[in-house]
Amino acid sequence: MHVHILGICGTFMGGIAQLARAAGHRVTGCDANVYPPMSDQLASAGIELIEGFDESQVALRPDLYVIGNAISRGNPLLEKILNDQLPYTSGPQWLGETILGSRHVLAVAGTHGKTTTSSLLAWILERCGKNPSFLIGGVPANFAHSARLTSSRYFVIEADEYDTCFFDKRSKFVHYRPKTAILNNLEYDHADIFPDLHAIETQFHHLVRMMAQNARVVVNGQSEALKRVLNRGLYSDCVYFNDERGWHLQGNELFYKGRLIGALRLSLPGHHNLLNASAAVAAATHVGIDPKEALTALEEFSGVKRRLELKGIENGVSVIDDFAHHPTAIYETIRALRGKMEKKGRLIAVLEPRSNTMKMGTMKDRLAGSLQEADFVVCYADPKLGWDVSAALAPLGEKLHVLHTVQETAAVAASLAQKGDDILVMSNGGFGGIHGQLLSLLKNKG
Repeated sequence: MHVHILGICGTFMGGIAQLARAAGHRVTGCDANVYPPMSDQLASAGIELIEGFDESQVALRPDLYVIGNAISRGNPLLEKILNDQLPYTSGPQWLGETILGSRHVLAVAGTHGKTTTSSLLAWILERCGKNPSFLIGGVPANFAHSARLTSSRYFVIEADEYDTCFFDKRSKFVHYRPKTAILNNLEYDHADIFPDLHAIETQFHHLVRMMAQNARVVVNGQSEALKRVLNRGLYSDCVYFNDERGWHLQGNELFYKGRLIGALRLSLPGHHNLLNASAAVAAATHVGIDPKEALTALEEFSGVKRRLELKGIENGVSVIDDFAHHPTAIYETIRALRGKMEKKGRLIAVLEPRSNTMKMGTMKDRLAGSLQEADFVVCYADPKLGWDVSAALAPLGEKLHVLHTVQETAAVAASLAQKGDDILVMSNGGFGGIHGQLLSLLKNKG
């Protein structure tokens, strides 16, 4: 089969493309921005890429068009597909029907920690001989790719609550029908598609409601929102983590219903990552993995790109990249890095409010509190942002610096830095290549 993918260079759709190619299909695709690293990954997999969405691409005559959720009505190629009544589907639906149907799917859902927890779980299964397939919204260092397809019956997937496609406004994860599901946490996010938290809870209810009786839900026992989700109907086995009714932590020791399992040794800093790991261990037991073996596997976990990833050190200053873009994630990331800092250096937080939720200003009242533990906060305020960053972050006082270009943001952050400091860059995008700018400025600093 020949599939042509619209929006192929996004992390999820790029993963879909690689899975389709590995399954033996001919794969082509297009996007508005065909650039590395995804373009290199796809090209190395033998996938032909086309820049833009010109309707002339229908001349390729694929058997099926797979539409990414970034593609909207008005897109010229999409309109041509609709006008000519050509066969199309969404990425999640194609994945669910073509790849996942006969497999034991282990899905990781939640507002925070999906990528890290999926990576941890995939590595546990790999290290314990299960040879899993996976599709993850980031690149786990232990694997070097975000997606792979194997002959194993186990498939680990990052289960995103974002909507599926222009014609299917349900969350992506309703297409996955997991046998094991981790519900990590649940907060309000994605203000561009969800009016309130209740609307997101409804999508999680759909996910749980579609699971079989012999399936297992691994739930954060401290989440009030997830309690409300389960109260709306639970038909599967339920196991808790972060809760003494099930898997819980005392320091870095992992217990199950009061029985000590062993020490949870993880290279990733922060209590939130210990919780992510305990959820992964709990899920792994559902496929027969001994929890002690899972703990051993976690000692060899190397991390995930863009999750407290060290980009370089110049003149004694470390530049660290993180995907954090929600106030809770920002707070936990700063807290984790603070806990990791053995030296007495300062922490300079550099933030780009870039996500759709951030652009809308939905979380602006929580932002100052999430940044409070940083020594300095340097925020890039895009002139198109639509809300007053300086006013929202005013409680930070003299530690705050608000700039209106990426170059100025890099220059101010670099000027503040001294030997022994950490510069933590937080954005869910590329941030205009600020990491390289910072390292160059620090290198040339007198």
